[in-house]
Amino acid sequence: MRAGSILVLAAFALAGFNALAPSPQPPATRRNILLITLDTTRADRMGFLGSTRGLTPSLDAFARTAVVFTHAYAQAPITTVSHATILTGTFPPFHHVNDFGSPLPASVPYLPALLRDAGYRTAAFVGSLILDPRNGTAPGFDRGFDVYDAGFRLRRPGDDRYQTVERRGEEVTARAGQWLASAGGGPWFLWVHLYDPHDPYDPPSDLKKRFTAAPYDGEIAAVDRAAGHLIAAAGATTFVAVAADHGEALGDHGEDTHGMFLYEAELHVPLIVRVPGLSTPGSRISSRVRLADLAPTLVEAAGVAVPPAMQGESLVRLKPDATDADRPAYAETEYPRRAFGWSPLTAWRADRFLYVRAPKPELYDLIADPNAGRNLAAGRPRIVDGMQRELDEFIRKSGGAARATGRESTIDPDLARRLAALGYVSGSTPPASGVDAKDRIALANALHAAQMEVDDGAFERAIPLLEKVTASEPNVKLAQLQLGVSRAHQKQYARAVQPLKKATALDPEDMFAHYELGVALYETGDLKTAAGHFEIVASRMPKWADARYSLGSVYARIDRVPDAGRELRAALDLEPRHFRANLLLGRILTLQGDPQRALPYLQTAADVQPSNAEARQFLADAVSRVKK
Repeated sequence: MRAGSILVLAAFALAGFNALAPSPQPPATRRNILLITLDTTRADRMGFLGSTRGLTPSLDAFARTAVVFTHAYAQAPITTVSHATILTGTFPPFHHVNDFGSPLPASVPYLPALLRDAGYRTAAFVGSLILDPRNGTAPGFDRGFDVYDAGFRLRRPGDDRYQTVERRGEEVTARAGQWLASAGGGPWFLWVHLYDPHDPYDPPSDLKKRFTAAPYDGEIAAVDRAAGHLIAAAGATTFVAVAADHGEALGDHGEDTHGMFLYEAELHVPLIVRVPGLSTPGSRISSRVRLADLAPTLVEAAGVAVPPAMQGESLVRLKPDATDADRPAYAETEYPRRAFGWSPLTAWRADRFLYVRAPKPELYDLIADPNAGRNLAAGRPRIVDGMQRELDEFIRKSGGAARATGRESTIDPDLARRLAALGYVSGSTPPASGVDAKDRIALANALHAAQMEVDDGAFERAIPLLEKVTASEPNVKLAQLQLGVSRAHQKQYARAVQPLKKATALDPEDMFAHYELGVALYETGDLKTAAGHFEIVASRMPKWADARYSLGSVYARIDRVPDAGRELRAALDLEPRHFRANLLLGRILTLQGDPQRALPYLQTAADVQPSNAEARQFLADAVSRVKK
């Protein structure tokens, strides 16, 4: 074993509770706590970490009143995974959240629940649908919160992104500020998540001109401003922690955004902690720390007993001049597997090295080569072997119960499509026998770019990108699905059928793929086959109103009228103002000679879409028949 390895293993074997922690305090004496998480924020854009771009005056000022951890590392480059680590103080092999939709287990220690049990009022204000438990993207994340402000909805063509799937930081902090104003005396715990720097990069209007050539930097400036307002509103005696959940590649190692790799650009994150009375204002700690250390830090600072199950270690007593205090940092990403069927990656940072477990192993000396440009693995086999043993031992000791081997998430199919367009993937793709993501990163970038075009309704621009991906990687379900959907939106229904059939073959459990294939087949006139796919969807997802309507519609076309009526009524039980279901059921009843029963349905359709000529025509026809 390498020199220092025994100390390294001992460091991660120690869990959470510090014997020197202050005694538990009664609720009346506990300080308020503010946690701000910055999505997709690179460490090298922070002035307090050496940037000269002038993007973060508010956070720079705050850093002078707090402790800056100059070498803090995320445990995953995915929003939900990293936030699960931040809020539980445990590592991904233990909390088992490995993508959006993965439920946070109730058995895992959870910062808001611990604080509420200790007498805190708790609230969360998040900036994206990605962290909305009620939409199924972050199930379990609202545990322990008195208020969890999300309430996002799916984005339809023509909808404003900032009124549907995302809120700008200034709105999130305004909503949080209203809660603060009504919170009264303490103690309270407030978590605010600012999503602005996540792509697409679109700074607020007053910053657009300044950052035309660097819109990501404009988003950083916007999030700095929002965070500064909130820190000021919280007051000088409040415990405050500001951390990014992960960074952004911006082309580093060929990746456009994040999720695929585990290098510095994605995982080195800003971390500032202000604990009045326990930290020296303006101090800087260069020891390596992890986001898993944040929850036990806040719990200890609050005077609450740290649960033994928390795997991170409190930062409260870490000193600026500490020697040999570096903590080994684990990281993982399942995104290559879930999106493409490629090999997942894990990483281990210890001593001066970064080791990445991949089909082609990687080893970097981060002191001599901080940008990880020279892979030393082939020439340093003993170091690779030692770090691999440490990584295996860490996973064994920190892993908790074995991970589920089946589907990790249960996401509504329409929601899954919208999340895919935001750059997130649900479901899985058949494995491609250990493909290394770094060999095919250009395809991953192309798929992400295509997803964003789909989300913006630019299907004509998405199609050539998706055709490129499917030609090189025919077994990527998401690419086949999006290609079929894009062609269908361009009314290329016959050409949409083949990729949609491929998508359902790759993942027979993807109900959205079956639904879209049913639509394409319906439009090409293959009604019986379309009915078969709609039947699959309706049987597996009986509460999806659009699926029940579509099945009713195809039944009506193949003269199964009683079955059509049953499905249309089922759709209306789920969504009483469903325009098409009301319109079709009303028309069927009219043609069956029962215009009186048809009138309420047709009137509802006309109310929902007053300008629809067909609805007005059918309603007028039913009214005239009733009068006869």
